[in-house]
Amino acid sequence: MLINDKNYKKYLKGISVVEVSGQSCANCITLMPILNNIVSKYENVNLFHIEIDENSNEFIKEYEIMSVPTIIIFKDQKEYIRCRGYQPEEILELWIDSKIKELSSD
Repeated sequence: MLINDKNYKKYLKGISVVEVSGQSCANCITLMPILNNIVSKYENVNLFHIEIDENSNEFIKEYEIMSVPTIIIFKDQKEYIRCRGYQPEEILELWIDSKIKELSSD
């Protein structure tokens, strides 16, 4: 689901995986279907996509976004962990799986 840097907090309930991307980021575009495939395996995990631009300064500063894509995993609006840059599907799947299992066992 595409959300924006102004309304995102109202969607972050439970465990959420958020892909932060830029407007013309080729790796971000490539990553979205991969993330969708990985996250769709989890019944109680939401996937969101936030595209930042020159008007996203507050969001960029709050979450210290240094590069895109950045994947942030939240639990109840609190950042749990993040991953920066494009990662191969197998590595990303193992990382997301382990983090969701950690959060689910809390």
